[in-house]
Amino acid sequence: MRAGVKMDLKSTIRAIPDFPKKGIMFRDITTLLKNPDALKYSVKELADHFRAKDVDFVIGIESRGFIIAPLIAADYHCGFIPIRKVGKLPAKTIKHEYELEYGTDTIEIHFDAIRKGEKVLIVDDLLATGGTAEAAIKLVEKIGGEVAGLAFIVELDFLNGREKLGGHDVFSLVHYGSGDA
Repeated sequence: MRAGVKMDLKSTIRAIPDFPKKGIMFRDITTLLKNPDALKYSVKELADHFRAKDVDFVIGIESRGFIIAPLIAADYHCGFIPIRKVGKLPAKTIKHEYELEYGTDTIEIHFDAIRKGEKVLIVDDLLATGGTAEAAIKLVEKIGGEVAGLAFIVELDFLNGREKLGGHDVFSLVHYGSGDA
């Protein structure tokens, strides 16, 4: 792919109706990930958008954020930090519980992952309601880090998740409205 050429990433994302439950149109990025041009393009576009922010670490949210975040971290020549579901990290952690449409969930980060004032880019595959991303922001801020921005491959605009993210720089590559097939 030539530099400066836009890629149609929507054409590389598979739509799966009624998954994980009836009425949901699941946006499956595994088809994007197996396309080397789409993967390389996605990482470059996300990395380039935040390059001037001079981040110290790139954080990936479990689980699909773990795929893209380390690639961006390698591009930036900085470290990768995981945010995981409860009970998955081996050292001392801090946790944050948040609301889902169907209950609550909890994520955690190592308490010493970030020092006061260090800047991070938070990465996940998809922004829907914003609950998980908002919880990640709160974890970073609890341990003294600064959120430089949030990067997503897909954003479901009709769920208004961006509104929960407190005015942070949010960048998504592909946007879907409620009527998109």
